Amino acid sequence: MMSKKSFPKTLSSVIALVFVVLFVSVAAQAEGCFSIVVGKDASVDGYVIMAHNEDDGPPQIVHHHKVPRMKHSPGEKVELLNGGEVAQVEETWAYIWSEMPGMLFSDSYINEWGVCIASNACPSREDYPEFTDGGISLMLRRLVAQRAKSAREGVQLAGDLVERFGYESSGRTYVISDPDEGWLVCVVHGKHWLAQRVPDDEVAIIANTYTVHDVNLSDENYFLASEGLIDYAVLRGWYHPDEKQPFDFAAAFAAPEAVSDSSNFCRQWSGLHHIAADAVPLGTELPFSVIPKYKLDVAAVQKILRDHYEGTALYRDSQQTGSPHETSLNTICNNTTQTSFVAQLRKDMPLDIGIVYWVCLSAPCASCYIPFHFGISNFPAGYATDGTEPSDELYQKRVEATFRVDTFQAFWTFSNFNNKVEPDYSNKIAAVEEEVKPIEQRAHTFQQLLEQTVLQLYSVDKAAASEMLENYSNGLYLSAMEAMARIMEER
Repeated sequence: MMSKKSFPKTLSSVIALVFVVLFVSVAAQAEGCFSIVVGKDASVDGYVIMAHNEDDGPPQIVHHHKVPRMKHSPGEKVELLNGGEVAQVEETWAYIWSEMPGMLFSDSYINEWGVCIASNACPSREDYPEFTDGGISLMLRRLVAQRAKSAREGVQLAGDLVERFGYESSGRTYVISDPDEGWLVCVVHGKHWLAQRVPDDEVAIIANTYTVHDVNLSDENYFLASEGLIDYAVLRGWYHPDEKQPFDFAAAFAAPEAVSDSSNFCRQWSGLHHIAADAVPLGTELPFSVIPKYKLDVAAVQKILRDHYEGTALYRDSQQTGSPHETSLNTICNNTTQTSFVAQLRKDMPLDIGIVYWVCLSAPCASCYIPFHFGISNFPAGYATDGTEPSDELYQKRVEATFRVDTFQAFWTFSNFNNKVEPDYSNKIAAVEEEVKPIEQRAHTFQQLLEQTVLQLYSVDKAAASEMLENYSNGLYLSAMEAMARIMEER
């Protein structure tokens, strides 16, 4: 759905403005996350694809777990961080959990029904938030993963929790998808929220400011919201219905500094630039979603997640190292990307096989997306190690150490490798393209053959099928480790 707003007329004038903004406010630039939702009719698979770069400044560590279904006792409660409680359900679903210890808003999940949730910080202008029992933060997305059987159910659950407790952070857009629908759920500091569904034949891209504009709350197929949302915007003077303009959620609730931050609108624009059928002018007023010029597959989405503005006038690299990360204008793929994933959400086969979590650790351009089908019993041992948030001292010691492959330390090995690539980016990234990326490419090439074989086995022996999927993913993981070792030995 293209926005009806007028766009800047020339790319050069906007690029000039971008670099003026950067010159006067480099210190204001901050890390941020990035997400993509591909509607089912815009996907080669015919089902939704969801993707996310989780960007957080160090020190960090990322663990990946497979959590099984769990039965719960009558009267059991889920405790929230600030004292609130939620009644536990009889049974919680199995889910894959991307965990970042010590971080309240950085975990991602995908459950056994293909409900996937991640988030992007989107500061709001709300300065009088309302809370009950201290509000909700960390547990919102986990409750969605544990309880929702569809994206729409997850949206409503998230909204109910926000209205009941109040959202503890300034603002955020939760991206919630299933095989059929993808939603952007904009939550505001306190008890207000609004969600818009991505049209089936379009692609939505978001950085770190709200992207929902023209709102039609009478169309519940595409919009859901908290009670009295528009009335509250009118009360605060953020929306004036007498001007006969459609209600623009982002204009009403987004923090102005987030809207004007070039690190936000430039990343969103660059993602859209890859795929939009009609050219999207660069500027702060970008569309919620676009019709793509071709149907997207997982590889096409991974390419966007690795973007540094290549092929545009915004591209900059370091004269010393060739690194595109060494720029004051944040890139989609950057050195604060701790983990990145593409969720392939298909339901034309058993979901154990149809749901595939393609995940990499560290900056995607110097890493490898490895597919993990939902039917695995767990990730390789190296994907979940010490559960605590690392200290600055430990983080620096690990990533700056002499490179050594440790298959029981996935995060540290990939992060250490990225640390060695960055100072010699031009040379090392060429080696990554030669040695590491072919592993990912082979995974794409052989995916269909693997799944056909596993499907035949699954019908007679699910445990054996799970083992085959685990062995396949572990083999790719070990191949990536060997490739990184060769690069460091040879160059």
